[in-house]
Amino acid sequence: MKRVAAIQMASGPNVGANLTEAGRLINRAVDAGAALIVLPENFAIMGMHEVDKVKVGEQPGKGPIQDFLAEQARKHGIWIVGGTLPLQSDDEQRIRAACLLIDDQGHQVARYDKVHLFDVHLAENAEIYNESQTIEPGREATVVDTPFGRLGMAVCYDLRFPELFRSMADQGVDLVALPSAFTAITGKAHWEVLVRARAIENLIYVVAAAQGGYHVNGRETYGHSMIVDPWGMVLDELPNGSGFVSAELDPRRIADTRRNFPALQHRKIPCKVAL
Repeated sequence: MKRVAAIQMASGPNVGANLTEAGRLINRAVDAGAALIVLPENFAIMGMHEVDKVKVGEQPGKGPIQDFLAEQARKHGIWIVGGTLPLQSDDEQRIRAACLLIDDQGHQVARYDKVHLFDVHLAENAEIYNESQTIEPGREATVVDTPFGRLGMAVCYDLRFPELFRSMADQGVDLVALPSAFTAITGKAHWEVLVRARAIENLIYVVAAAQGGYHVNGRETYGHSMIVDPWGMVLDELPNGSGFVSAELDPRRIADTRRNFPALQHRKIPCKVAL
């Protein structure tokens, strides 16, 4: 069995300060035995304005945020799922919200670009989010072989779209890393039930690393980073504040759950009936 950790932060607009805090929390998680660490969405920057992340967008393979991830992986001999970071796209006005998987030698072995963008108006507190104005969406699911099993990646709003997780299940996924920054309102209503549902219906581990707390830009994120097993049990959870959660990933737990409860084998696509 191998131990995994999910980092929780309350990132601000200063990239350097955020990387320092991420490094501190990575050190703590490594000291607790983590061999795979997942960082939250926007771990390197939560700007005062949405365009701030476009201004610090990096070329793929080059830049201080990517250098930080590689250096941390090499230094500690761990694998890192780099939350999301802004990578330049073909559109100069938008970036890709890229989730990078870095191996223990500091090499990038996979990349997932956030597919579902959060264009939502929360009437309860008049918050408006239009991610599509500054983010170019990805179009493909990502699943890759790792020492921890077949690992897939999804980001925040992706959690509400079970078909993305089903597509990863069709690729033999064992665990999904889920960097997130749920709002306080939507998190309270839906976060835990959705994280557990994706684990239960696909019989996988979900390692959900969240932003959690009050941010300089006035935003409040829900936190509650958690690790959930294939039966939907919450193995560890951090309600709020900076820190991490950790748990051991047991491949036997996946195999036993799927053998005893073979729901994935029972899948059927109902025929359409004309009315």
